[in-house]
Amino acid sequence: MSDKYLTELFSLKGKVAVVIGGTGELCGQMAEGLAGAGAEIILVGRSEEKAKKRLAAIEKLGGKGTFLSADVNRKSSLETLLQECLQASGSVDILVNGAGVNSPTPFLEVSEEEYDRIMTTNLKAVFFSCQVFGRYFVERDQPASIINVGSMSGVIPISRVFTYSVTKAGVHNLSKNLAREWAEKGIRVNTLVPGFFPAEQNKKVLTPDRIESIMGHTPMNRFGKAEELVGATILLASDKAGSFITGEELIVDGGFASMTI
Repeated sequence: MSDKYLTELFSLKGKVAVVIGGTGELCGQMAEGLAGAGAEIILVGRSEEKAKKRLAAIEKLGGKGTFLSADVNRKSSLETLLQECLQASGSVDILVNGAGVNSPTPFLEVSEEEYDRIMTTNLKAVFFSCQVFGRYFVERDQPASIINVGSMSGVIPISRVFTYSVTKAGVHNLSKNLAREWAEKGIRVNTLVPGFFPAEQNKKVLTPDRIESIMGHTPMNRFGKAEELVGATILLASDKAGSFITGEELIVDGGFASMTI
């Protein structure tokens, strides 16, 4: 098998990928991976400072990237974002929804304010991002890929992250529904499911006893590294290598989901 064959199979050359949450650690690494495969990247977030560092890394790979600021919790801002993406790059082919927040608050102490904040960022933003960009994909009548970032807590119950788990279960369900809705149009919708990857949003949850419990349930006995999400991201984004993959939960977890007793 030649390098040329593999390059063509996974190439994203000529594609434009919008990565919401791309200024974060995990989605930022995913954005770099997409750039390495040839895609032009539009990083969406709130921190221009973080974006500059990520864009510099993308440029080192020979890629092209742009930063756009948006409040993805508001549909009107997402509609503006789409227009800004089109003005910046002319088209959009890949959408990654990766913005997220978390909290370790015990269930009986979860406030309405905290609940609304997590639900809005983790689920509402994904719902309307899919709606806004999905409408564009449908009207464009060309293949496209939506990658929603899920969580193991959306697959199996995981303690201490109650509201977060509810939102991620919703993201998983939404992805499957949209995959069914748009399959004949060539618009693929999948959920990328990281296991335990240390990142800004879960630092408060990763207490020493929590880490011990996670390691005891992870056959590979370690946390995931952000770059280990890149291969799965490129597969789902590629309209060649991933052409028949839709409605799936692609789990990258070091064996966590396979562990019982």
